Formats: sequence, C-alpha cells, structure tokens
Amino acid sequence: MPMRAEEIENLLRETFPDAKIQITDTAGDGNHFAAEVVDESFRGMNRVQQQRAVYAALKGKMDGSHGELHALALTTRAPA
Repeated sequence: MPMRAEEIENLLRETFPDAKIQITDTAGDGNHFAAEVVDESFRGMNRVQQQRAVYAALKGKMDGSHGELHALALTTRAPA
C-alpha cells in the first residue's frame, strides 16, 4: 500500500523533532519520494551516516520488495 508524504514526515519527526523536513512525491504515485532533511544531529557525520540515520528512522518501511515505501531520494545535511 502506498504511503503519504505526511506519514513519512511523521516517522522522521519522531527521530528528528527539530529538523527541517521537506517530502515530495516525485511520481505522484505514493511510491517514489524525495526527502530533504536538515538537522543539527547530522553535524560531524558523513553523508552515508546521515542517510543511515534517516533510513533507521523509517522503521523498516523501505525493507525489501514488500516495504511500503518503494523509493526515496535523500538529501541530508546539518544547518548552515
């Protein structure tokens, strides 16, 4: 079942409550999203570490071929 952008944002907010989060449904199908997550907790982390933290916050929603979220293009960074 496809996810809604607000569901993704809610999951991310549990881990990153103060983050600037923007979710875009890139294909309009509820399966392909882009997310920009800007959070202070990313400071000192490399990009792979930041993205692993985001994937962990999604609590398995992208796991395997049966995950609710099919594709997520991530942009992560600490605030400027």
